[in-house]
Amino acid sequence: MNILVLGSGGREHAIVKKIAESPLCDKLFALPGNYGMKEAKLIEGSVMDKDRVLKSVRENDISFVVVTPDDPLADGMVDFLNENGIAAFGPDKKAAKIESSKAFAKNLMKKYSIPTADYEIFTNADDALSYVREKGAPIVIKADGLALGKGVTVAMTLDEAEKAIRDAMVSHKFGQSGEKIVIEEYLRGPEISVLAFTDGQTVVPMVSSMDHKRAYDGDEGPNTGGMGAVAPNPYYDEECQKECMERIFIPTIEAMRAEGSAFKGCLYFGLMKTEYGVKVIEYNSRFGDPETQAVLPLLESDLLAIMMSTTDGTLKESKIEWKDASSCVIALASSGYPEQYEKGKRISISHPISSQIYYAGVQEKNGELLTSGGRVLYVMAVAPDLKDAIEKAYEDVKAISFDGAFLRKDIGMKALEEENGKKGLR
Repeated sequence: MNILVLGSGGREHAIVKKIAESPLCDKLFALPGNYGMKEAKLIEGSVMDKDRVLKSVRENDISFVVVTPDDPLADGMVDFLNENGIAAFGPDKKAAKIESSKAFAKNLMKKYSIPTADYEIFTNADDALSYVREKGAPIVIKADGLALGKGVTVAMTLDEAEKAIRDAMVSHKFGQSGEKIVIEEYLRGPEISVLAFTDGQTVVPMVSSMDHKRAYDGDEGPNTGGMGAVAPNPYYDEECQKECMERIFIPTIEAMRAEGSAFKGCLYFGLMKTEYGVKVIEYNSRFGDPETQAVLPLLESDLLAIMMSTTDGTLKESKIEWKDASSCVIALASSGYPEQYEKGKRISISHPISSQIYYAGVQEKNGELLTSGGRVLYVMAVAPDLKDAIEKAYEDVKAISFDGAFLRKDIGMKALEEENGKKGLR
């Protein structure tokens, strides 16, 4: 069958590569795709243009569409395709609200006793400012809607909290997404990312991972879409897995079904392991970026077959297996990211590397590779253990350069420290 993947980032590149391995896939297309997706034929267009997507589906005899970015999911792309007789991977518009509205997600967790940080919701800036002045810092400010992974401020000072509120509600930095905000208590503990396949009834967690959201080493600087990831996450041990399945994963799927919003696709659980147990920081209604680039290379089973089983309700029958290995992903970003950054910088790769490169903000012009985004590309290494995966990725990323390139130099260090502690190597 012919398959179409919607999207153009590093996450989509990883998904395209994995789907291309499936014997079920005859021809693979990506809209709009990017330079690195050699396994797919690229189709020009916007992931938000429903008519363009449908036209492409008809013209290329496509049987199955993988909708990966958050915006088209929130806008009902899956609903639209289904109404036109096209099977698609991803949640419908009602279910995608678990990400597109943080207020909806927080209220859902409160109603169904799913552990999360205490919170309040505001639609008035003065009320929000009064609240943070009363509560003090550290405190977390979140734009209610989608904001490209940049709508969350972990404010360590009152000044930072007030600025985040004004940016969202007064300056409208995130447009309509910031007209409503959620203010949460600050939680302490290691973060865990778990992507999970679900068909609305069955939920199958993937290998865990650890994202690195802050721009700079030591978890300093502004939040980004993610500067790197490692998998599996050593904090996600057997006891933690059991707790998450019983108190978070299954209750979330059941809650969505009870609300008439059964979730089908990939549900992302952003978690924090606190001294009071694991709590949900956030949900995403799709594969995370860069967690996908770390997790999917460890998947032994047929990704396309699994995706199809989530849409037809047969996930329970799927056998999903994983490699006994570790991975490390490092993002190479443009200077200034996640704020203002320049594009059009020439990318140089000095020699072939053994690690996988996932392209994101890259374009080809006159035979040269140029930067075209904030996170330009990712280097991903797989090795038998975490230490080797980290070392391999950092060695290989040295071969790639462009004017203004920057990266975090501590991806995986916290995970490695925890892993060594469990082995008695501290």
